[in-house]
Amino acid sequence: MSGEVRTDKRGRVTIPKEVRDRYGKKFRLVELDSGIKLVPIPDDPLEELRAAASNELREAPLDDLEEAAREEAREQASEHVR
Repeated sequence: MSGEVRTDKRGRVTIPKEVRDRYGKKFRLVELDSGIKLVPIPDDPLEELRAAASNELREAPLDDLEEAAREEAREQASEHVR
């Protein structure tokens, strides 16, 4: 579905019902060089991430994922210092 939408006097845009039904009611506005994009924000972002992830990631304990992220950040930081 595509179509034209306009802002009202207060700068609001009405998103058509069929789009809201498909993508939800919360969106992030992303400004691009060529325009703007609305990106749907899922009701449960963590669940959406796990659903898109591999089985290994889905089954990993959160503590392990946090430690792996910290270690990766330390490695990247040390690469930039060299």
